[in-house]
Amino acid sequence: MFADFRFIEAPQRFRAFVRAHETSLILLAAVIGTIGGLVVAAMGAAVLKMHEVLFAIPAGEHLSSQDKIDPLRGMLVPGIGGLLLGGAFLLLLRWRPAREVDPIEANALHGGRMSFRGSVIVALQTVWSSGVGASVGLEAGYTQLASGLGASIGRGFHLRRADQRIMVGCGAAAAIAGAFGAPLAGAFYAFELVIGGYTPASLTPVGVAAVIGYLVAHNFLPLSLGVRVGPFGVIFGHDLAIAALIGMFAALTGISIMRGVALCEAALTGIGPPARLAIGGLSVGLLALVTPQVMSSGHGALFYSGIVIMPLKMTAIVFILKSLASIVSLGSGFRGGLFFATLFLGALGGRLFAAGFDVVWPGLDLDPDIYAVIGMSALSASVIGGPLTMSFIALESTGNLWLTSAVLIAVIISTQITRELFGYSFATWRMHLRGETIRSAADVGWIRDLTVKSMMRPETVTVASTMPIEEFRAKFPLGSKTQVIAVDEEGRYAGLALVAEAHTPEAGEITHIANILHYKDVVLHPAMNIQQAIAVFDAAEAETLAVVEAGDDERPIGILTEAHAMRRYAEESERRRREVVGDL
Repeated sequence: MFADFRFIEAPQRFRAFVRAHETSLILLAAVIGTIGGLVVAAMGAAVLKMHEVLFAIPAGEHLSSQDKIDPLRGMLVPGIGGLLLGGAFLLLLRWRPAREVDPIEANALHGGRMSFRGSVIVALQTVWSSGVGASVGLEAGYTQLASGLGASIGRGFHLRRADQRIMVGCGAAAAIAGAFGAPLAGAFYAFELVIGGYTPASLTPVGVAAVIGYLVAHNFLPLSLGVRVGPFGVIFGHDLAIAALIGMFAALTGISIMRGVALCEAALTGIGPPARLAIGGLSVGLLALVTPQVMSSGHGALFYSGIVIMPLKMTAIVFILKSLASIVSLGSGFRGGLFFATLFLGALGGRLFAAGFDVVWPGLDLDPDIYAVIGMSALSASVIGGPLTMSFIALESTGNLWLTSAVLIAVIISTQITRELFGYSFATWRMHLRGETIRSAADVGWIRDLTVKSMMRPETVTVASTMPIEEFRAKFPLGSKTQVIAVDEEGRYAGLALVAEAHTPEAGEITHIANILHYKDVVLHPAMNIQQAIAVFDAAEAETLAVVEAGDDERPIGILTEAHAMRRYAEESERRRREVVGDL
């Protein structure tokens, strides 16, 4: 997966210096931050140019900010664009059949190792998807490419596992900071979603990368956070209570969107990529005939179209159609993310929530601008994860600390309900559908590497399950062994015979050891990881289990004790903890 790109290896002297000095990681982070800012500027400019050419809109304007577009272009461009992308997918499968790894999965399972070439491919697919009008955001492409470059730089210096993961986080921080003009949000995006936690060792590199990424992106392609909802008033106590309600509804909405994408994928299963993507593109084009605001990420719709003055009926229509467009786009196979789409949808939903409350309780006179900010943060927190990231988005977009307090209440409730009822963010949910079990970027790759095969004691001494008990006692006196593996006539595992039990007076009436065998149906397999092995020990209430070959053979190859497994788990856990905090 990672051997397809020969990264540039730094000279040994430089590698040794970087590994020996923690401060040198800051210099690498600055380089990655610069690259991340350039990635954002280049990809953003490319999509704007594609919209200008393909949809015949004025230069520099956003597709989703248009009042209307040419209906024929609105239908054909996404449809044909999807068809061409599907054809590219088929060709790519012949060249690169392996699935590309995103930053979260890379840090969770692969120690921060990513394919540079694969990251470039994903970024190009994302640019194309957004460029032809599919309702997807560029943020996934930004972080994929910036993190992939950061990973390659880390590999070039042979960084330790923990430092390599930080480099991936630096790329993501720079990309998000540059995309939203929000260094704090970028840094905490890396901590919460890509690195899986905050440590003193990661603070400075990630912070430097985020600030530089923002400065570089802003210099080449001036960006704001994309949230212009106008001035707002004072935050009152009832605002905090209503923010909690928004958090609840945002969680349910976010879960519905994520499940909707999965249902759409399932409904289109069996249809080839070209046809599937063409259907998705045509569907988005049909929705765009009602309003172009459903197209692309929605940045222009949120920033330029003025959701403040949008009629409520139109706000509701756009909310529904944008949700459908995002579900169909991602469910049909277009590349991209939901970050900005959920910000846009959340802002619309917050305004609708405020308007509904004013109808039920007219005397409150709620400020819709406040609830637009609360709504966008709460919905994004549900879908993307990262409650602090979304809180800082609100803070950096408004500069109002009191409003951020209301936002924090909403995102905490939204995140908690999503965790309780769903258990995944959008990124980890899609991994779950592929069979992965991770729920965050926390480093669990070492757990998979710590297998039963690596921990077991090879056991070559076996006995026949039909061996007479007296013969067994003679061959294995007390103190010679704790347990012995028994096999049947064909050499397959039959159970464990405990030596001490065979020598008890109660065993006097037993003729063959088959009568004292334990754990006949409970075994370990060499490919099991440490967590799976511990679960088997717990379920069987066993202290020792045999390790047998998987499949029909069931030939015993070793022994593993629960005590040894727990000790190895504790040792590795402590080692990884020390790596993360910088003690190693």
